[in-house]
Amino acid sequence: MGQKAITKNSLFYGDNLEIIRKYIGDETIDLCYIDPPFNSKRNYNQIYNNIGKEDTAQAQAFTDTWTWDTESIEGFEAIVHNQHGLYTKQSIELIIGLSKVLDRGSLLAYLVSMTQRIAEIWRVLKPTGSFYLHCDPTASHYLKLVLDGIFCTRGGQFQNEIVWCYSIGGKSKKRFGRKHDVVLFYTKEGHDNHIFNALGAAIPRKVGSHMKVGQDETGRNYQEKTDRKSGKTYRYYLDEGKIAEDYWIDIETLNREDKERLGYPTQKPEALLERIIKTSSNENDTILDCYCGCGTTIAVAQRLNRRWIGMDITYQSISVILKRLTETFGEEFLQTIELTGQPKDMAGARALAHKKDDRLRKEFEKWAILTYSNNLAIINEKKGADKGIDGTAFIQVTPTDYKQIIFSVKSGQNVSVTMVRDLRGVIEREDAAMGILITLEEPTAPMLKEAREAGSFQSELNPQKFPKLQIVTIREILDGERLNVPMTHNVLKKAKAQSSNKQLGLLE
Repeated sequence: MGQKAITKNSLFYGDNLEIIRKYIGDETIDLCYIDPPFNSKRNYNQIYNNIGKEDTAQAQAFTDTWTWDTESIEGFEAIVHNQHGLYTKQSIELIIGLSKVLDRGSLLAYLVSMTQRIAEIWRVLKPTGSFYLHCDPTASHYLKLVLDGIFCTRGGQFQNEIVWCYSIGGKSKKRFGRKHDVVLFYTKEGHDNHIFNALGAAIPRKVGSHMKVGQDETGRNYQEKTDRKSGKTYRYYLDEGKIAEDYWIDIETLNREDKERLGYPTQKPEALLERIIKTSSNENDTILDCYCGCGTTIAVAQRLNRRWIGMDITYQSISVILKRLTETFGEEFLQTIELTGQPKDMAGARALAHKKDDRLRKEFEKWAILTYSNNLAIINEKKGADKGIDGTAFIQVTPTDYKQIIFSVKSGQNVSVTMVRDLRGVIEREDAAMGILITLEEPTAPMLKEAREAGSFQSELNPQKFPKLQIVTIREILDGERLNVPMTHNVLKKAKAQSSNKQLGLLE
């Protein structure tokens, strides 16, 4: 499709469908793993019937992500009319059929979105490539139909439905505990030429009484079994383990105190991704994660000397990933990767601020706050009830006390002194140390005067005085200006420092 070759490990901020189409060439990816957002706590009937009445809060969490809107309609039409020539007859008929069964609501919007992206993933996979889709039992049956229609009808093959079992978390008193996820494993071609490393897929062998245990001349322990019919003897070395079954019970999900935990709600353990990456790729292979969230896939890929491409539509995720990579592989590591999609000039900033989709317009606020605060601020996710606060950070004012730094972002073209007065009121109401007003447009003289009149702030621990209310423009942020205040609360926990044997830079 005329894409420019990617030459570095790359992190993309934006819509993964647009990014894959624009940047990822045909048959260039060895392994793709995705864990797309889906609200697993919702009742099956709520999703199937698109009702969402029994548990409004949880239902809203799903429909906020997946709604039947203009984008869904366009996606549906693109599939039905076989846009880009990516959709099989079976895929088209499946989506048409599901639209009659499910009606045009949140679940169909989700399946349309996934169909579009899975078709592109099929395109970019090498003939030897593998695809792992992480989901849950709520929609895994629908997704398997989608995958069969895209992969199997073109000679690909369904390999496994992997059931990842865990025990951490609450349990209902009304039903059996829901304690597993589903990982659907497909390969682009049906022949056995896909990468599958037995050692990567291995788990320890249990020493059973029905098998003879011995030690060879080199000191390696083994088990031995003789086939009753053929009389042939088979030897299994314990240090090689055995290929795992399709139910994984040896990897626990992260608990609240886990050292890996970054404070990201859907974070997966590195051990899970390590098994998938070791099994279905080799060193220097290219790994793709289109929904990379807090960056577990790319962090593990880097540690295992794979090349990687990550994508996410939220800048908060990009912020977490950048911080994770820095703290894991060192400050200089970010110089070796390519970051694409974040605004680099005023035109890009305005484009992000004026997105038609309200959900994406919030991304402008996140990008502005996290960039200016060097990824140390906390985004206020409350919708419609933010009380004038788009983000916060904390500054230590005494040996035992902390106060807020409040961020407010304005992306409109009409800036006025009222905005500054409103922020002064929020600072007083919250008893905050400081307030930062970030504006897309240049502030007026009355705005600057009102900000100066707010006075200054000084903590007991630092003799330096800071303006109590500051106005920062997007132009200044793009020019490199950053908040220079000793804050104490990070947006995520410090990642465990690691170093890979090879710091992979170029993608060949």
